Amino acid sequence: MEEPGTIYFAGTAGAGKTSLVRAFAQWMQSAGYDATVVNLDPGSEASENDSDVDIREWVRLADLQDEYGLGPNGAQVVAADMIALKIFEVKQAIQELKTDYVLIDTPGQIELFAFREASKAIVEALSGERSVIAFLYDPVLARTAGGFVSLLMLGATVEFRFRLPTLNILAKSDVLTPGQLAEVMSWSDDPGALYEAVSRDAPTPDVQLSTELFRAIETMAPLVGLVPTSAKEATGLEALYQSFQKVFAGGEDLVPSHEPTND
Repeated sequence: MEEPGTIYFAGTAGAGKTSLVRAFAQWMQSAGYDATVVNLDPGSEASENDSDVDIREWVRLADLQDEYGLGPNGAQVVAADMIALKIFEVKQAIQELKTDYVLIDTPGQIELFAFREASKAIVEALSGERSVIAFLYDPVLARTAGGFVSLLMLGATVEFRFRLPTLNILAKSDVLTPGQLAEVMSWSDDPGALYEAVSRDAPTPDVQLSTELFRAIETMAPLVGLVPTSAKEATGLEALYQSFQKVFAGGEDLVPSHEPTND
């Protein structure tokens, strides 16, 4: 059996990672592909039945708070390190399911996923040759030029930290008006449009900083177009699948594990 494609869904708190993971898994199931959902957030409030492999079977945030007398933030830091100690048990549980895709819902706090050494060990343990990061852009932040540049920089930082191909995903696109969506998409496709949007305001220190950050990011790598999606409306999921396949197989489609459903 071919090695499964492993996708890490990452982004700022509230960007819609969990909702998109579930919606994409349901779309894959309806299209005839097997997808294993992995929850790596020990503080998740979602039902444990929503995941095929759940880190809360090994590490649970509330238990750490009670055992060590920690607040939520301190418990998250301890949990991140404890997950690294349990990661090979998690990996074994994933491998036993023999799936086409592994969809990993990372912790809600992006700094816990991106900036701790334990997270690098986790990603190295779970990743194979077919691995990618899906970096979610929160539309509330992305709809301003300065916010878009901030997300662009954060996504570039995550890619640099883990050295994995990274796809940029506009989550919850349904909350944007058609005009806002068109403008955000133009920024992702045209560096000149983004630069103009950042520069159109008065040259305040914030604008100058955003402009310099944009120039720095532009020298590191070309802008990559966003894939607009909506878990609520189940839109953009096929385009998301096609984007992943371009990374995994040069666009070649997977052979469905079973017949598509009409649900």
